[in-house]
Amino acid sequence: MVVIRTDRVRPEEAESDPGLDFSGIRTEFALPDGFPAAALAEAERAVAEGVDPAGREDATALPLVTIDPPGSKDLDQALLLQRVGAGFRVHYAIADLGAFVVLDGALDAEVRRRGQTLYLPDGNVPLHPPVLSEGAASLLPGRTRPAVLWTFECGPDGEPTDVRVRRAFVRSTEQFDYEGVRASFDAGTPHPSVEALPDFGRLRRERAADRGAVELQLPEQEIAPNGDGDWKLVVRPRSDVEAWNAEISLLTGMSAARVMLDAGVGVLRTLPDADDGAVDALRRSAHALGVPWPAGVTPAKLLADLDPARPEALALFVDATRLLRGAGYTAFDGEVPQVSTHAGLAAPYAHVTAPLRRLVDRFATEVCLAVTAGEEVPDRLRAALPLLPGLMGGSDALASKVDRACLDQVEAWVLADRVGQVFEAVVLRADDNGADVFVAQPPVMGRCAGEGLREGERVRVTLVEADPGRRKVAFARL
Repeated sequence: MVVIRTDRVRPEEAESDPGLDFSGIRTEFALPDGFPAAALAEAERAVAEGVDPAGREDATALPLVTIDPPGSKDLDQALLLQRVGAGFRVHYAIADLGAFVVLDGALDAEVRRRGQTLYLPDGNVPLHPPVLSEGAASLLPGRTRPAVLWTFECGPDGEPTDVRVRRAFVRSTEQFDYEGVRASFDAGTPHPSVEALPDFGRLRRERAADRGAVELQLPEQEIAPNGDGDWKLVVRPRSDVEAWNAEISLLTGMSAARVMLDAGVGVLRTLPDADDGAVDALRRSAHALGVPWPAGVTPAKLLADLDPARPEALALFVDATRLLRGAGYTAFDGEVPQVSTHAGLAAPYAHVTAPLRRLVDRFATEVCLAVTAGEEVPDRLRAALPLLPGLMGGSDALASKVDRACLDQVEAWVLADRVGQVFEAVVLRADDNGADVFVAQPPVMGRCAGEGLREGERVRVTLVEADPGRRKVAFARL
């Protein structure tokens, strides 16, 4: 399995040939085009009326910065990381959608129907109207914005000793991307707001491995305009800056989960522990691939130490997806759920850091704000919680299908005139009928026919089919 990520491109910015657009996928999955008039009017009215400053902290003096993919306009998070003695102070501002979206209003109803932003190569299908997601609610640089501000006091080990969350006004000072931040570290000139990010990020990743968190270092296939009127596929490893930055989000989500569990009300992102059979199967795969698994080493530690550039590691990462099956959302009110942790993180976890792009984050955030303020969680908010797992489950399934369809479409376009050519590939997952293989150039995953294919093996394959109409790519072993 390969992680799919498409650039955040608006339709008017895409450079594709009209014959190579994704309108067929939009039609196939009945993706919405625009917002209902009542929902759009509600969003525009909320922007025009502005945000009530009552009870909202003025944190505009904090030199927060954002780190996102290039060209992003829907900016959910802004960060300030400071050294305090031997420890750290983390300020993490999250876009405050609760300041704009009226619970049970027309916009709330439409956002519930959508569930999340869908990213297609030729433009996204936003969760919220762009007047909010790319405007008044986005943490754009140089703009004062309402936010939910989390502050963590952390010890030398990176673990929080105190957590605060409250509504605030913030003002991001800079918008960075991952490559730019990496370049600043390489040059020895990081921005002061992120200077401590490598040290803190590494500490948090060490704690994650100690807990037993499972990280699959799978390559990411990206779809982007190639400048010639069509599309290209590129693959990139996850950068260390992106991993360090993600640790701040994970810290926030784990803290939010703890707040809700202590209060006995909320909604969690959950994943049951893998059963013994899944771990035993992974051990057998490691043995077959020639990957040593010393006694006493957990799956998390084993996977964390693998070199993702090696074919046997790539195959084992794919096989390890069996450890992370069954993710979902769990709402609770009054009784802690039987499954309250996320096995991939080896800790309780909640989604609260991407409310511009994901429905559940706004509701979980509102619960945390009420609980930490010593207030009762409003009845209408409580009533919405049991609905969220179903809404998010349906939305996640749709997003996965759309992502896969876009990737399949571009793979078929890119390879359409190369049928009969030979490629170098790595076998990812084999069975009696063939195998899934990964071709590095262009970065494509497809089905390969042939006998005796072994996981982790480097093989030469012939492209036997690339059908854009059916979005199908197939190989055969030489």
